[in-house]
Amino acid sequence: MRAGRTTRGQAKALAELGPRFVLLYDRKPLDMATAFGPETTKHPLILEIGFGMGDATAHIAGLMPEKNFLGCEVHEPGVGALLKLIEEKHLTNVRIIQHDAVQVLDDMLPMESLDGVHIFFPDPWHKTKHHKRRLIQPHLVRKLASHLKIGGYLHCATDWEPYAIQMLDVLSAESMLRNTAPTSDHGFSPRPAYRPQTKFERRGLRLGHGVWDLVFARV
Repeated sequence: MRAGRTTRGQAKALAELGPRFVLLYDRKPLDMATAFGPETTKHPLILEIGFGMGDATAHIAGLMPEKNFLGCEVHEPGVGALLKLIEEKHLTNVRIIQHDAVQVLDDMLPMESLDGVHIFFPDPWHKTKHHKRRLIQPHLVRKLASHLKIGGYLHCATDWEPYAIQMLDVLSAESMLRNTAPTSDHGFSPRPAYRPQTKFERRGLRLGHGVWDLVFARV
């Protein structure tokens, strides 16, 4: 678990809302009816890995109440922050697992069970000697692809160009995925309307920095 300072409001949300919206990691497949409610078992399921403070998660879930969103995050302040947003926005279609996403994929999510995966602004690990720590690696991409339904999508975003190029190389090399980007965009996709711009992203764009979205579909 990542350390961090949990505010009083986040701690309150964890205590009061956690029992309803935070699912326990378990070594058996997730029961969708129990997790989200029996009336939602046929709703598309979107997994988000590393949702940070949950702003994008809550925004997208609010736009798409017909979909279920499962967020994996090990940072407790982030979990508390998303719980606060769930309450403020009256969201019912978000659940959280405070555990390593790879283990959740292996133990709780069957193959071809996901309609989408979101990975927004993962740590770029700037130093060359730390590149092996980057999340987007061939073995994880293969695992994610195998958990997507045919036609499901993997959406990654980064504001670090060298990482964007590596992401593009790794995703393009996965035979189970197809790049949905227009050929004129050098492999990168326009920002989908559902993904909100973060305040850091808006600041960076004003300063001339880039942001790169990659959207690949399962074939």
